[in-house]
This record gives sequence, C-alpha cells and structure tokens, in this order.
Amino acid sequence: MKRLVVTADDFGLAPEVNEAVEEAHRRGLLSAASLMVGAPAAADAIRRARRLPNLRVGLHLTLVEGAPVAPAAEIPDLLDRTGRLRVDLAAYGAAILLRPAVRRQVRAEIRAQFEAFHAAGLALDHVDGHQHYHLHPAVTSELLAIGRDFGMRALRAPVEPLRLLRAVEPTRRALAQRVAAPWACLTRARARAAGLLVADRVFGLAWTGAMGEARLAGLIARLPEGLSEIYLHPATADQFAGSAAHYRHREELTALMSARCREALERSGARLGGYADFADGERRIGRET
Repeated sequence: MKRLVVTADDFGLAPEVNEAVEEAHRRGLLSAASLMVGAPAAADAIRRARRLPNLRVGLHLTLVEGAPVAPAAEIPDLLDRTGRLRVDLAAYGAAILLRPAVRRQVRAEIRAQFEAFHAAGLALDHVDGHQHYHLHPAVTSELLAIGRDFGMRALRAPVEPLRLLRAVEPTRRALAQRVAAPWACLTRARARAAGLLVADRVFGLAWTGAMGEARLAGLIARLPEGLSEIYLHPATADQFAGSAAHYRHREELTALMSARCREALERSGARLGGYADFADGERRIGRET
C-alpha cells in the first residue's frame, strides 16, 4: 500500500507562510505542517490550525536560525550576539557534542519547545528539525528522550533516494545531501528502534525551495509502496521576513494546488494523510525499508 504525507515546513514563520498552509490544505494536497513554536507568526499559525481539524501538525524543532523559546539566561551558549539561535553549524555541533553545559542547554530548549507545542492544545503528529539539525546524534538522543514525555510517535529522517529523483529529472547529489545522508540513516534506525514511525523515504532536500509542479507530480507518480513524505516551503510571497532568498515559495504553493499533481495522486492510488493517520496501519503491516 502506498501512503503519502505532504508537509509544509516553517509553519508560523510569517503570515505569508501561514496563509499558504491554510490555502494549500483547503484547496490542495497539503496534509501536514511543521510548526515553529518560537517564530513570529506562531500564534497565528496555531489559530489557523485549530480551525483546520484535518491538518496534521507537528513540531518543527528549531535549534538554529531562529528565536529561542527558553529564557535567554538559561541557554547562553545556544545564542549569537543578537540573542537568536546560532548559525555557525559546525562549531555549534562540536560544542553540543563536547561540552556537557551546552548539551544541558540544548535539552532545556528542546523541552521548552515541546512544552510550547503542548500548551497550544494541538495533537502532536510528528517531529522534524529546522535545517535538519535534529540529525545531530546528541540532539537525536535528547529528542528521543524528551519526546517520549510529550507523546511523540513519528520522526522525520530525510533518507532521499537519488534514483527516484533521477527518474523525474537528472539530479546530482548536492553537498547538503551527502552530509545529511549517513546521519539520516542513523536517525531512522534509532527512531525505529525506539518504536517511532518513520517514513521509508523523504523528498525535499535535493529540491528544497524549488519543488515545482513537474517535480511534485513526477515524484507522486513514481511513489513506491510504503510510507513516503514530501516536504515543501510554500508561501503566498517569495520575499518576506525570514524567507530564503533563492526559495520559490509561490511556485511551491501553486504546485500543491495544481490539477496535474492532484491527478498524479489519484492515478498513484496513494492514500494521503499525516503520520498519525498511518501509525496503526504501519504497525499492522510492518515497516518497509
């Protein structure tokens, strides 16, 4: 059986993102969204999510490039001079691994974000990470331990099969993919060992910010059996506070609502939903690899 989760990341980042999430869910293929609880438009995102009962919402754990949730005095080593979460990913990662004090601060920030999500009153569909920083092995360890306290049942591990990408269009494995791949495989194994639901494959890293209609329809048409996730970054504008300069946000929104992609889904026979919609079924039929 084919099962598909179509997710919008960065829910709560800006009103333009939130508007796109609501529109793509009401009129398109979007079945899930990942909420940045500390982002400027998080309150608006939560209000929209409450009036969209079929939208599955997860936690977009943000340990880099964003605003913290824990008090700044409790997490000084996680912040830059402006008070925002660090962007020097390599040095930051080494500090998390080698310095117990930094590890404790990461633990505090992760728990604060889970608590903020819980306070919103939303059902926790899944967890993933901004810039995939949850793949850091020490962060994964903290996430698995803390997530258990908040009912975490599913975790994204972005294992992206290159052969399926190349079946849609010629694609080379970028540096980000090469760096993420072994950690994604490790995270998938650890999450499954912890009893969490993890997709067999995840698409969105190679074509991040550029998941247009042809790419989205092409992937949907070629979905293998098992559980797949495709994540995007839709918005109603290409430039807004917090946007990435090269992302084609509106193009991704258009793809989510296109007839071509809808027809591809119908022909594929895949069932569309969130992770929570598939959790029990996955346990019954077993996990594909």
